[in-house]
Amino acid sequence: MDLSLDRPEGYLFVRRVDADRITLVDRELNRSFLLAPEQAVEWPVASAAALEAGDVDALLSLRPELVILGTGPRQVFPAAAFLAGLLRKGVGVEVMDNAAAARTYNLLAADGRRVVAGFILPPA
Repeated sequence: MDLSLDRPEGYLFVRRVDADRITLVDRELNRSFLLAPEQAVEWPVASAAALEAGDVDALLSLRPELVILGTGPRQVFPAAAFLAGLLRKGVGVEVMDNAAAARTYNLLAADGRRVVAGFILPPA
């Protein structure tokens, strides 16, 4: 039997999620970041509770149709003002733990959807 590694082509994907780091393709990240199919950018957010209405701009600059918010090892809902900032712009948002956010992001990105995931990791 011939076994071969089948890597998704054409988009960044999450390979592994740990409590304090996330691996994208072959790169390990240990700080909060935003992930779109074509790029990952640092996101200076320490916790879901710290998210404010102004933090929406960084997400919107990546032109998502849907935002997946990974809030760490547990699901933690951010302030209503943060969520409302996305919804007012017609962008859907789902809040979940990082592992669920990674699985959901990978599925939607593989389907060609314009998804952006925000992953919150504990400060180093």
